[in-house]
Amino acid sequence: MTTPTDRLVRPHLQGLQVYEPIEPPEVLAQRLGIPVERIVKLNGNENPYGPSPRVQAALRDYQSYHIYPDPFQRAIRDALASYTGLDASNIVAGSGCDELIDLLLRLTLAPGDEVIDCVPTFGMYAFGTRVCGGRYVPVPRDQAFQVDVKAVKAAITPRTKVIFVCSPNNPTGNLPPEAAVEELLKSGVLVVVDETYYEFSRHTFVPWIARHDNLVVLRSFSKWAGLASLRVGYGLMAPALAAYLMAIKPPYLSSAAQVALLASLEDKDTLLQRVDAIVRERERLFARLRQLPGMAPVPSAGNFLLCRVMGKPAAQVNQELVQRGIFIRYFDSGRLKEYLRITVGRPDQSDAVVSALQEILR
Repeated sequence: MTTPTDRLVRPHLQGLQVYEPIEPPEVLAQRLGIPVERIVKLNGNENPYGPSPRVQAALRDYQSYHIYPDPFQRAIRDALASYTGLDASNIVAGSGCDELIDLLLRLTLAPGDEVIDCVPTFGMYAFGTRVCGGRYVPVPRDQAFQVDVKAVKAAITPRTKVIFVCSPNNPTGNLPPEAAVEELLKSGVLVVVDETYYEFSRHTFVPWIARHDNLVVLRSFSKWAGLASLRVGYGLMAPALAAYLMAIKPPYLSSAAQVALLASLEDKDTLLQRVDAIVRERERLFARLRQLPGMAPVPSAGNFLLCRVMGKPAAQVNQELVQRGIFIRYFDSGRLKEYLRITVGRPDQSDAVVSALQEILR
């Protein structure tokens, strides 16, 4: 149904398919009428151990919240250069990878230009494309959820500007073969490899940036560093492309985000030890889920597991978990209708999920 306001809105944004976000624990608890401490929240791929203690101390001690931060991001670009092994000129920081996805699409898309997406994958690529007025071109992955390079190349047209590849892919957890990414880069189209879960996989395409000016690698502090609510992401790319992004981005990344990023990198050894603990727990949870009749987990290089549900509708299993105060991710679309994605949390949270699934699937 149209409203008088619709005449003020660009046509392609009317009836926009909205990205489904994750709600916070207090909202979930209020909905169920239970104390928030009873919520087992494993639907957002968040880090169960939170940020480094140094982050909290640095945010408390910072004295310049009333002053705009450095618009050129000098300190954090230098720190990220040390962490990644690239030069500061290769780096742009943003309010999470979401802002960088938006900036890249705004930079490259004219109305009607095309973006290829390898589905199923992270929903913000489709959302950002539609918001920016691009034509979204989903290319299904193969039966093993790998990028179908032949199909992607066949979908490329003169109006194709961007190809998104998530590594490891969210929600399936698998890594793209290097040969597949190399083939896509040969097309000359901008290839955006999203390495949000890099620290869990330790596999990266960053060294390729030196020889491919059409490669962008995205990374985030939301998962490995526990800074999801502070929105800290960064992009790695050729200096000329980084200069364009710096020119079109809103001038400031929040001071709190910059302080948290620097403090996290100063304590990266502690954070990476927590990453190692999550990876160990991922493998323990995978083994336990595989023992459950009706659950078939997919091997993952991220901090989550995608599980196929058999013998009972996945939507029903998800709803019965919700009634127990356990929140995981259900995607009511396409090939994922039979699947649930479970974030790897603390061992006690894993045990709670497995125990509930044993009851539900019995």
